[in-house]
Amino acid sequence: MLTDLFGASGRDMLAALIAGERSPCVLADLARGNLVRKKAALADALTGQFEDHHSFLCQTLLDSIDHLTGQIARLNEQITAAVQDLPGPEEHTRPGPSLVERLDAIPGVGPTTAHILLAELGPDMAVFPTADHLASWAKLTPRTTQSGAKRGSSPTGRGNPWLKSALGEAASAAARTDTYLGARYRRIVKRRGRKKALVAVARSILIIAWHLINDPDTTFCDLGSDYHQRLIDPKRRTRDLVCQLNALGHDVTLTPAS
Repeated sequence: MLTDLFGASGRDMLAALIAGERSPCVLADLARGNLVRKKAALADALTGQFEDHHSFLCQTLLDSIDHLTGQIARLNEQITAAVQDLPGPEEHTRPGPSLVERLDAIPGVGPTTAHILLAELGPDMAVFPTADHLASWAKLTPRTTQSGAKRGSSPTGRGNPWLKSALGEAASAAARTDTYLGARYRRIVKRRGRKKALVAVARSILIIAWHLINDPDTTFCDLGSDYHQRLIDPKRRTRDLVCQLNALGHDVTLTPAS
């Protein structure tokens, strides 16, 4: 019913309940925005037993939420100030919020994830000569194990838990977008499974972040969800499909579409 219980409508209804209002219709009239069309359903949902004991508990919980929300806001201010004071890759250079904004442009990456990337990687990529060095350090590079003549794949390893956690959340969000990273996930998940597809997308996000941090003049530009389709040579694709049908015992005659 309510997508956000602590939104404007939800808080107004909770405040009215705590103040002693018990009429479902009066409480439903406090709805705002799109919820106005759901007053009848809200009135049914608000019909029930809500006593003074519940008011006390509800107020106590809301006070805790407001206290924690205020602490989070103050911490975010401190983090923002700390990011602005980070030294850049060159002496006397400070990336400031522009670096966070450029990282925020990556699909799946928000300001919080950008702050985590900067906290764990730093603003100077001199310690990682290439993006592959960074991916290897973060344990997002495919590994192979060999025992005699037998070779196989193995887990990527632990790596930095805070960095991998943030990249995993970013990869999950990017997988649902209509972007190059989303298309990359959908291409890999069909043949390798969800976990390996998310690791591949997380690695791509980390490589993009390396380029953005390493070069202050670089900005993110999405390749598009149809990037891989644009790379396909139609003539070669047609020839391959005809060969596959011939191998299955079919004679193929192609007629150009009008």
